[in-house]
Amino acid sequence: MSDSSITYLTDVVMITCIVTQGRGDEAIKVAREAGVVGALVYHARGSGVRERLGLLGIAVEAEKDVVTMLAATDQRDLVMHNLYTQLGLDRPGAGVIYAMPLDKMATYIPADERQRLQAEALK
Repeated sequence: MSDSSITYLTDVVMITCIVTQGRGDEAIKVAREAGVVGALVYHARGSGVRERLGLLGIAVEAEKDVVTMLAATDQRDLVMHNLYTQLGLDRPGAGVIYAMPLDKMATYIPADERQRLQAEALK
């Protein structure tokens, strides 16, 4: 039987990086090197400012990879910096990155890890 107690993590941010289609795996590799454990990549289509201002102002759909990951708040700046610089997001049309704080997050945490986290919180 599983333990039904819930441990909420509160020092967590969700980082989302939108990149050109096919670069999602590269974004995950960069994030992992910065300490992110896992990420989700999904395919999206839409139009941005650049596409709407193109030839004759016609909107052109752009296909993108959207990479979403969770990280500790203290990892946020390093992860975002590495993604921004290593993926070349300083170029027009290369992508965008943003982070949002999460109020609460819950997932399965093994009992020994939960005890360690609780002990650290009391320090």
